[in-house]
Amino acid sequence: MGKQLERDLGLPSVTAISIGAMVGSGIFILPGLAMKMAGPAVVFAYFLAGILVLPAALSKSEMATAMPEAGGTYLYIERAMGPLFGTIAGVGTWFSLTFKGALALVGGAPYLVLLFDLPVTPVALTIAALLIVLNVAGAKQTGQMQVVIVAAMLLAMVWFIVAGAPSVEPTRFEGFFDSGIEGILGATGFVFVSYAGVTKIASVAEEVENPDRNLPLGILGSLVITAAIYVAIVTVMVGVASEADLTATETPMEVAAESVLPGIGVLAIVAAALLALVSTANAGILSSSRYPFAMSRDGLAPDVFENVSERFETPVNAITITGGVLLVLIAFVPIDDIAKLASAFKILVFILINVALIAFRQGSIESYDPSFESPLYPLPQAVGIIGGVVLLRYIGFVPLVGAVVITAGSIVWYYFFVVRRGGVDREGAVTDAVRRSVGRRAVEDTESAVDEQSYEVLVAVTERTDRDVERSLIDLATGLARDREGGVRVAQFDEVPDQTPLPQSADRLTEADQAFEARMADRTTDSEIPMRYGEVVSHDTRHAIVNYAKDIDADVLLIDRPPGRVSETILGSDTDWIEEHAPCTVVEATDFDQAGIERIAVVTDEGPFDPEKVAIAGAVAEQVDATVRFYLAIGENPPESRRNTTDDYLDDLQSLCSAPVELRVLETDTDAVIEQAVAGSDLLVASGTQHGLLDRLFDHLPSGSPASADHGTLLVYGKSSSGWLRRKLEQRLF
Repeated sequence: MGKQLERDLGLPSVTAISIGAMVGSGIFILPGLAMKMAGPAVVFAYFLAGILVLPAALSKSEMATAMPEAGGTYLYIERAMGPLFGTIAGVGTWFSLTFKGALALVGGAPYLVLLFDLPVTPVALTIAALLIVLNVAGAKQTGQMQVVIVAAMLLAMVWFIVAGAPSVEPTRFEGFFDSGIEGILGATGFVFVSYAGVTKIASVAEEVENPDRNLPLGILGSLVITAAIYVAIVTVMVGVASEADLTATETPMEVAAESVLPGIGVLAIVAAALLALVSTANAGILSSSRYPFAMSRDGLAPDVFENVSERFETPVNAITITGGVLLVLIAFVPIDDIAKLASAFKILVFILINVALIAFRQGSIESYDPSFESPLYPLPQAVGIIGGVVLLRYIGFVPLVGAVVITAGSIVWYYFFVVRRGGVDREGAVTDAVRRSVGRRAVEDTESAVDEQSYEVLVAVTERTDRDVERSLIDLATGLARDREGGVRVAQFDEVPDQTPLPQSADRLTEADQAFEARMADRTTDSEIPMRYGEVVSHDTRHAIVNYAKDIDADVLLIDRPPGRVSETILGSDTDWIEEHAPCTVVEATDFDQAGIERIAVVTDEGPFDPEKVAIAGAVAEQVDATVRFYLAIGENPPESRRNTTDDYLDDLQSLCSAPVELRVLETDTDAVIEQAVAGSDLLVASGTQHGLLDRLFDHLPSGSPASADHGTLLVYGKSSSGWLRRKLEQRLF
């Protein structure tokens, strides 16, 4: 992993960094602008925004105690949703935090002008440079300075609230909801960024003392404190100053303070505003610089950002690049519009944070063991996801376009930098959660197939079918039908020339027909299950087989496939047509003979085991007292989560089989697995789509090997009820 960071941030520093990251432009600049949208209901907008931020705070608090490492939002989304989404979250959040830091410094200009006649940009650049140096010097120094800044800022704010509360005029709140739902939600989305910093401290979790305790307390405590202060301050502002004055100024806090505080009090508020904006920028540099640091450690950014200073024990290169971007933004870029874009992306990131927690909870990553768990899961996460989506509807078109641009840029970076370097061999918890869900669905489908009743099995033979083959097919059909309380139909299909009338042929029993009926009469007498038989005369055997299967509503059709290519089978090239048009599952049997079967191998075709294959293998195994071996390829060096979920899926599958079961999970590809399955079994049950692979396999086996002799094979062409998308998803996940 590389060098570790020193843990020297206590609870006061954690809380101060989190509050300092929130309290800034959100309360000193935005209330007047938000009031244009919502009127007096701007108070409710701040309250509602805090409620909608709470789910992400709970989710991040839990994940921070499970993964107290540098990276925060990036780390959790990357671990939950994979490297691609991690890159999007890391790049986007890094930019948004850097933009917000630049906005804080430039946004403090109106308050600075109230005190000094100074050029704004040079002063902002100077302060930014000092903050960069401070962050390079160490997180401990940063945290100590943040405590001082936040303490002074909070004292001034509390003074404003206490002094202004008695002067609040209730009449100023008349028509509280006149702006309507659109105005309130628009203002809520606009001020949402005021709380964005609540989870910033998670990005420096690797430097927090006792993270199991201090991270949840710091995140949730700072949110409660900040929300209470926001609502109280905005209530006083609206109650003591006119709406016209508040919406016409860039310094609404100062305008309100002039109405309730003496001259020194106004100066204190202005000083608090400047401190708040500086602390926001400071916290922004501290947290955003950890994103390239964490991404570098995970192979998603250049290695240079992973370097930790020997002297200061801080990621100096990551801080330097972040500071450089900050200086460029201050000097050359109009920050206001970019900050709005960052706000939209922040809402998207908070949605992903809630999705990430659900993925961790539903997945099977053993290392995910948080000491703090979000209460009432998954209700808060659902509220956060839905609330975020609703806010995006009202935040505006341009910010959404900007978020899309940032996302697209992150995707380009991932494919051109990460993938070209060999990619990152890691999957997210959401992939595992989906795999687990797909596995459960596959087990349910298999259980339904195994427990299906009134199962009708059709055995299709011709006059040319070998008698031993006919017997083996009927044995197989009997086992399948008995296992599911069904019946067997045996039909001999006779094809006559087109010029021969069918009624004439049907009325005349040939010697072969008579022999067939005699055999079937003896077999029916000895059968323990319902068995019927007959002959079907047609001009086209393949159509006759398919039509007959439809007429009797067959569940499975058994046909013979002698060793060799499809063109060499008794039905010739019609086999493919029958497989495609049959209304039921088609099973092609090759060298099937129940005698001597002790081990039955079942292999997948890059997905969960087909339910019909499992049911057929189980029925045969129970009939002949054999053992079923499930072979599953999971590739080389599979992630821990994939192995865990695969094991759980196979355990559930094993419980459905009455016969003895052995599991073979192999870290290789499907071709190699089939070779091992053939070598370790007497009967192979595979998907019909794999017949080409089996042809090649048997053609190239050494002549002296056991598998080169007669080896029973059942190729199953199932009629899956799942769609194309689900099958592709199953193949991708398994």
